[in-house]
Amino acid sequence: MPDHLPRRHVLRTAGALGLGAAAAGALTGPADAAPTATTVASMGSHHGRLSIRKDPFGTTPEGVGVDVYTFGNGRVTVSMLTWGATIQRVETPDRRGRTENISLGFDNLPDYAALSPYFGATIGRYGNRIAKGRFTLDGRSYQIPVNNGENALHGGTLGFDKKVWKAKVVQTPSAVGVAFSYVSPDGEMGFPGELTTTVTYTLNKQDDLRIDYHATVAGKPTVVNLTNHVYFNLAGEGSGSIDGHVLQLNAPSYTPVDEGLIPTGEIAPVAGTPFDFNRPTAIGARIRDDHPQLVIGRGYDHNFVLGGKPDRDGLRFAARFWEPEGGRTVTVHTAEPGAQFYSGNFLDGTFQGIGNKSYRQGDAFAFETQHFPDSPNHPNFPSTVLRPGETYRSTTVYSFGTK
Repeated sequence: MPDHLPRRHVLRTAGALGLGAAAAGALTGPADAAPTATTVASMGSHHGRLSIRKDPFGTTPEGVGVDVYTFGNGRVTVSMLTWGATIQRVETPDRRGRTENISLGFDNLPDYAALSPYFGATIGRYGNRIAKGRFTLDGRSYQIPVNNGENALHGGTLGFDKKVWKAKVVQTPSAVGVAFSYVSPDGEMGFPGELTTTVTYTLNKQDDLRIDYHATVAGKPTVVNLTNHVYFNLAGEGSGSIDGHVLQLNAPSYTPVDEGLIPTGEIAPVAGTPFDFNRPTAIGARIRDDHPQLVIGRGYDHNFVLGGKPDRDGLRFAARFWEPEGGRTVTVHTAEPGAQFYSGNFLDGTFQGIGNKSYRQGDAFAFETQHFPDSPNHPNFPSTVLRPGETYRSTTVYSFGTK
């Protein structure tokens, strides 16, 4: 870990995400790891220079080491953990050239294990919610452990965000990054089939962070919905509300939800509602409107049905976020049919992040490209079924810039 990120030795809450106090306390953070760093590769001039290094980040109670890979291009720097294939930091300059970390996260492994609301994690097997954790596939019923009221969220109590992934450096003349892989055994979290997943994160010289998802299943068919749950604040992590961020979201419709945030099955037009961001609009402009869906979600926590046709690479423009004061932007293109826009409604200030500042309601947004929530229980939604012999492939690109 970089030396300027001090480790906090007090674990604030144990068991918040299903990890007992003893297990959480047994985790060690970067201060306990050997201070050895490895520079894996470096190429190019200072601006546009591609580089990557590996540092120890901590150790699990089972004695498994967790590493942090930091890769950059001389302008944008990304740090990722093997714990959960997690984006820990994204450092980008504003229009004046001042670089800040714009991604929420922690500086130590115990907090990720016990506290993290999926900060930057790779999510699986099934991103978003499955109603009551139940679905039927080919006439057989499956039960996923519930961890969000009566529903299963992001793969159940021990999803991919809490696994230590294998990592392999990826380097080309134009991009650098890490390929993370994990094999989920048949029956893990109740899901059928042995799922082999590789998610490759690469940063190119044009400031594009590309995420390529790849998965195959053996033995039995399964359901798969992979995504990443990075939280952004384009003014800088811990800097306050994102209400002033401007959003353009390419979505003619969305999927309304019930009181448990499960889709009702309806695909509703956004026109004439606070969910219409087809024209650039401040996130906070209508977030407190008396709309029943905003009341249910305590803000935006909804799946949007993306519009437009894919380009030659199979990607479509999904959204652009802009922070007017500093000018930072992030533009999202994806092969997915939907995206969950979440306005940080359940951040409550009970823990501190990398910058030793509390994260409060509305202090960040997430934009999770995906198939629709609870798709296994809605035949009218795009299918998430993956069968032996088939390959799951999907790509999402976050492009960083200023204006």
